[in-house]
Amino acid sequence: MDAIGERIAALNERVHSLKAQALHFYELPSSAIDGAWVTVNDRRMLMMASYSYLGLIGHPDIDKAARDALDRFGTGTHGVRMLAGTLTIHHELEETIARFKCADDAVVYSSGYVTNLSVISTLVGPGNAVISDKINHASIVDGCLLSRAKFIRFKHNDMADLERALIKAGSEAKLVVVDAVFSMDGDVINLPEVSRLCRRHGAWLMVDEAHSLGVLGKTGRGIEEHFNLPPDTIDIKMGTLSKTIPSVGGYVAGTRDLIRFLKHASRAFIFSAALPPASAAAAKAAFEVIEREAWRVEKLHAVNGLFLNGLKSLGFDTLRSETAIVPLMTGDDERAFRMTSLCHRQNVFALPVVSPAVPVGLSRLRATVTAAHEPAHVERALDVFEEAGREAGVI
Repeated sequence: MDAIGERIAALNERVHSLKAQALHFYELPSSAIDGAWVTVNDRRMLMMASYSYLGLIGHPDIDKAARDALDRFGTGTHGVRMLAGTLTIHHELEETIARFKCADDAVVYSSGYVTNLSVISTLVGPGNAVISDKINHASIVDGCLLSRAKFIRFKHNDMADLERALIKAGSEAKLVVVDAVFSMDGDVINLPEVSRLCRRHGAWLMVDEAHSLGVLGKTGRGIEEHFNLPPDTIDIKMGTLSKTIPSVGGYVAGTRDLIRFLKHASRAFIFSAALPPASAAAAKAAFEVIEREAWRVEKLHAVNGLFLNGLKSLGFDTLRSETAIVPLMTGDDERAFRMTSLCHRQNVFALPVVSPAVPVGLSRLRATVTAAHEPAHVERALDVFEEAGREAGVI
């Protein structure tokens, strides 16, 4: 067996072993979604692993917008956006995103992963430098590697190390890329200091707001609002349309010149089919709902405070989380799987994150709260996590 076959065989062996022990919790199909509840394998479970931070899945206004677009445009488009694939709803969505993010213009891509991959590799290349937080999302890392620019990583949220990286890049054109909220740890980048250092060293700044849109800031507009910074703090405002926004796709907002450049130079925009009209309409409607229903952001902040404080009082290690993403550190993979199994038995749907997705010894359950949760839901989850954590030897 060659090296490719050995890699395939090794992973399959691990999956078969987990399934044999009833410890494979991935790709479990849901048959129904009802607010904070989900039906999995005919069992109604409290959902504690959702990215729908503002509880917008199933919102009647969003569903209606998707149905109306389907009736008007059909299921697809006539091709890529640069040729026959652009519909009026695409421009309307981009205008809505630009207004929401206080930018001149925006461009939409087919997925968040593709957005990071394409935008980074379009903006920088050989002879340039791209600087990334060490625990940035995989899509950012892959975009940096694809760019073939000098790739420099700095210690997580370490501003002294970021300055070291900026100095190391020298006089080359520089792009700094960071997550706003880190998807495994739930902490927030020190944007005021990152921005100051970028301006001091003449670097462009790109921020991935996949997990901060709808989560950070009084009105959910994200990390600039969270820190009360001006709307031009971030040069390249990236986000997704598949988490708080219950659709699919990714976007970048920025100056008109930047967006015009990306639309004419980024391969994922030029060569990928246009976003389906129902998805585009749903995304546009979701931004409008967030603007109208500001109570959702306030409620998310309230239930998140209950959840985080409750876990800490029980003795769980939640790292530096201050957002709706809350890691419950278990240490090794075995305890993560064991605790997940115990939670599922009590109809609380949480999921384990284990190596190699995180370093060995840093396995965890990654729990999330949403605006669909009530205080009673949080109390129920805390009770189950406490019992499972004690039985699994986590607390």
